[in-house]
Amino acid sequence: MKQSSVLVVDDEKEIADFIELYLKNENYQVFKFYNGAGALECVKQEQIDLAILDVMLPDIDGFEILKEIRKDHNFPVIMLTAKTASMDKINGLTLGADDYIEKPFEPLELMARVKAQLRRFIRYNDGSGQNSEDTLEIAGLVLNKNTHQCLYGEEEVTLTPLEFSILWILTKNKGKVISSENLFEQVWKEKYFKNNNNTVMVHIRHLREKLGEVMGHKELIKTVWGVGYKVEE
Repeated sequence: MKQSSVLVVDDEKEIADFIELYLKNENYQVFKFYNGAGALECVKQEQIDLAILDVMLPDIDGFEILKEIRKDHNFPVIMLTAKTASMDKINGLTLGADDYIEKPFEPLELMARVKAQLRRFIRYNDGSGQNSEDTLEIAGLVLNKNTHQCLYGEEEVTLTPLEFSILWILTKNKGKVISSENLFEQVWKEKYFKNNNNTVMVHIRHLREKLGEVMGHKELIKTVWGVGYKVEE
């Protein structure tokens, strides 16, 4: 199996060196930089499988590096920050980060997250996993139709088959409003009657609660009153 390569970018030399040590102990190839410019040049020249980016850098901040990476690459990106503000996490995930970890962190936790992200990335890109029709992504969530898994970063959101089906239909029609009637008939495979609207509402509520536990205050599923429901980035 090919040795996975990891890009590490952190202006705190001790932290970058520490991460490099743990990664090399796990037999990863490491490209380490203390600034953003060198990291971006490396992304252009080398095949990277995962990046660990500090948010605060002396030249280019981690969010700008992330934006540049996402123009041409889909490998996993884990953001590091000393900040505790939830807005940083939201910004990172909105721009395409796959995971987020705050300093100070346990190195074993970081390694576990690296392995989880690489497993997912390799599974989706080595040809033995699902094709694009079997997976959907939105706002950091990844839905796998074959396994009925819903992942947010490395964390799995446990959904019932009905909840998964509702989220799959809404995500597949991202930005479009799906009526309660349409949802019910697609998910339950039965003719819709007015009292079935309560059934849909209850499942939507449970789905929002579960997503809220991992996504914070970001409300993925929006109600369009008198019409139905939709999801947006």
